[in-house]
Amino acid sequence: MAIAWSEKASFVEVLSRPPSLSPPVILTQDELKKIAAYKAVEFVESGMVLGLGTGSTAKHAVDRIGELLRLGKLKNIVGIPTSKKTQEQVVSLGIPLSDLDHHSTIDLAIDGADEVDPQLNLVKGRGGSLLREKMVEGTCKKFICIVDESKLVKHLGGSGLAMPVEIVPFCWKFTANKLQNLFEDSGCVAKLRNDSKGKPFVTDNGNYIVDLYLKKDIGDLQVASDAILRIAGVVEHGMFLDMATTVIVAGELGITIKNK
Repeated sequence: MAIAWSEKASFVEVLSRPPSLSPPVILTQDELKKIAAYKAVEFVESGMVLGLGTGSTAKHAVDRIGELLRLGKLKNIVGIPTSKKTQEQVVSLGIPLSDLDHHSTIDLAIDGADEVDPQLNLVKGRGGSLLREKMVEGTCKKFICIVDESKLVKHLGGSGLAMPVEIVPFCWKFTANKLQNLFEDSGCVAKLRNDSKGKPFVTDNGNYIVDLYLKKDIGDLQVASDAILRIAGVVEHGMFLDMATTVIVAGELGITIKNK
């Protein structure tokens, strides 16, 4: 699937490994994430206000930014984190913090994604931070999404894994049923997300998450987005439509960059 996805003519740059007679090195998924993250940080310049994402891939980017600040290769950076977890990481690295109340426009945001389709639409939120991520990344001049090639899909929901929707806790079953019925034709199953103790997972905003599992394509994504947001009790969903300006994909053959 990943190879077919990457054959799209709109790719602008492919940075492949040089040919070698030695046996190929098999990189782990985390190593691929790190490669993509470090490539994204090359776009960061001194003086920027940065949106700093959440998750295993974004963590590598934040670590790299902290390292470059410490080495003096970056200066006057301001970071706006998308979760409490990222905020703790940013503080530990000495990256100056701010928020959207003080910086309503962000120069650049770097974050991962759970799925990426050929039009650069994303599914995010399996880590639970989709609302703050969408607020921050929706106000940036440039949003670079960093993934390994396992995240590439033909259509959103195509991985068969969760498409998250953040909802208010009040009468959550009612809201979950509404969401499941909305995508009944796509074989949707809606499940409340639980934490490691079997209790409802609670977001940084005090809300619950209902994960939608889809067997078929849901069709027009903007129509689906509007329908989800019209359900009373829904706060936000994890489809990030027409938001990523650049996607950096790390795979076995190297780095692929696609621009909007």
